[in-house]
Amino acid sequence: MVDKDLLSIQEARSLVRAAKTAQAALADLDQKRINSIVKAISVAAYEQAEPLAALAVEETGFGKVQDKKAKNILASEKLYEAIKDMKTFGVLSNDEEKKIVEVAVPMGVIAGIIPSTNPTSTTIYKSIIALKSGNAIVFTPHPSAKKCIGKTVDIIRGVLHDCGVSEDLVSVMSVPTIQGSGELMKVADLILATGGPGMVKAAYSSGTPALGVGAGNVPAYIERTADIEDAVSKIFMSKTFDNGTVCASEQSIVTESCIAEKVKAAVIACGGYFLHGEDLTKVKAVMERANGSMNPDIVGRDACYIAKIAGISVPAGTRILVSDEAGIGPKYPFSKEKLTALLGFYVVEDCNEACEVCHALLENGGVGHSLAIHSRNEAVICEFGMKKPVSRLLVNTPSTHGAVGISTSLFPSFTLGCGTVGGSSTSDNVTPLNLMNVRRIAYDLGGTVPESEPVACKSDSIDVEKITAMIVEQLKQMV
Repeated sequence: MVDKDLLSIQEARSLVRAAKTAQAALADLDQKRINSIVKAISVAAYEQAEPLAALAVEETGFGKVQDKKAKNILASEKLYEAIKDMKTFGVLSNDEEKKIVEVAVPMGVIAGIIPSTNPTSTTIYKSIIALKSGNAIVFTPHPSAKKCIGKTVDIIRGVLHDCGVSEDLVSVMSVPTIQGSGELMKVADLILATGGPGMVKAAYSSGTPALGVGAGNVPAYIERTADIEDAVSKIFMSKTFDNGTVCASEQSIVTESCIAEKVKAAVIACGGYFLHGEDLTKVKAVMERANGSMNPDIVGRDACYIAKIAGISVPAGTRILVSDEAGIGPKYPFSKEKLTALLGFYVVEDCNEACEVCHALLENGGVGHSLAIHSRNEAVICEFGMKKPVSRLLVNTPSTHGAVGISTSLFPSFTLGCGTVGGSSTSDNVTPLNLMNVRRIAYDLGGTVPESEPVACKSDSIDVEKITAMIVEQLKQMV
């Protein structure tokens, strides 16, 4: 009988060894060549955006094909447009006045952890940013999305082959187990973790440098000066996008008593159904498992599907199930992250109470991630922006679309850092710049470098071409 865990561990080691060899050869290339490879992958992924989306929905049961297609396009075409002019190889800058030359240094082999909620788009995105910064990447897929992730990697490896570079620059474990994923994280040079809190915690506990992202529990505050219809319309656009599988989607609406009835009317007009009595009890019964975690059977599902498995009837056209939640905390399921068509609803007296409720919701599982505010009052917006423990304050925009860079100028990303307050090592929308080290060559400011030095500089100007040539010769030793 084959020991699956041992097989998985051995596979992780073998893939990383092959990736290290491939990455060393990649480091010999120049920026122009890297850019051409990344562009080719972007084009291929864009062309397969819909088939990959359909495969992801078929395999996982999560989300909608057209929305997953949009995410694949964001991770390929739109990501490439954002990074195409980004300098990530060789000499980055030369400050002649300060006499400092900055050089890009790849990190090596990255362990890419892929969730089942955004499997193909995250694979495309992580492959492109890893290669752009000169790294190889080995993926450990979520077992329930292994097929669609594997297909995505096959497409990328085909492009690498056609570009005349090693296919081992991008690979995926075919036997993913907890033990195998743990080994991958130990032998890689950096972990890029997107997934549940347990996996992210494991990444940070592995002993390998990690970029992990936390959970989202995004409150959407509709302040009294907001355009109510616009705000609710955008919240519904965001929350129903791919059936709420993006961690930046809204989880609760917080609004003020003076406009609460108008907000409720707008919610109902947009397809919201407020749960009461036995209906609410039945939905709560299917929301969570015994340990209080999300029930995977409802993740990424639409409102009518949830109503059906809960055994309740809802009006035709219902898009989101909403509950006037009584409190915040472990005993109140609508106050938690719900990656599906469910929303909590809170009524407060003023912006001060809204501030407290939003803060409490964030502390209940989404601190450091994102918060949405709909308001025309710049003073209130500024107050929230200065004081809320989030990495993104999204103003008058759909939270999902805003956070990942569709409806805002934030960097297109499917790895959204939560900062140290959220247990993350970065608060960025992760880019290729997060996946490289910078080596600084600093010259003495008092005079010329001694004659014996191999990089001696005879004048105040720095011979960048000479330094670049020397650096290229040593690139294989940089990682």
